[in-house]
Amino acid sequence: MTAETISHAFERVRTLLTSRPEAGIHADTPATARWARDLHVTCHDEHGEQIATDMPVTLGGTGERVTPGWLMRAGLASCVVTRIAMAAIAEGIEITRLEVLATSTSDARGIFGMTSEAGEAISPGPLQVRLEVRIGARGATREQVQALIEESYRCSPVSAALENEVPVAVHIEIDAP
Repeated sequence: MTAETISHAFERVRTLLTSRPEAGIHADTPATARWARDLHVTCHDEHGEQIATDMPVTLGGTGERVTPGWLMRAGLASCVVTRIAMAAIAEGIEITRLEVLATSTSDARGIFGMTSEAGEAISPGPLQVRLEVRIGARGATREQVQALIEESYRCSPVSAALENEVPVAVHIEIDAP
């Protein structure tokens, strides 16, 4: 796709959602994760795209694949990069370099349902996440690029899912013995 095609698409959807806000509510593409063996899991979408996960050797995996936590960081980084690119193209800013490094710190005790010395539950999720945005751009001031990045982070669906408390409904279906 060309920058012009992306810019037109961005504006077309923005115009549609301004006039018909209800059109913005939609079901996202489902992701199905299926246990393969040991700690290997294969995830796929409805179009057959797949990615496999595993756990590190220290947690009983083979370390042959990325971990689910890495997928979360990759999803966050790629979503922020995509949103920055969309906004830059729509604003006529030429990107010469764009990458986002997503890192996090976690406490592995949370995976095992352990508690702290004070008896508090330890979260299995990251204790903190850090994004490092590296960008080169033409056609905008430093301040404009800074504002574009901040707005893009705020409008990134994955960053919003991590920042906000999103309700998750768990439905359990158990096969008959």
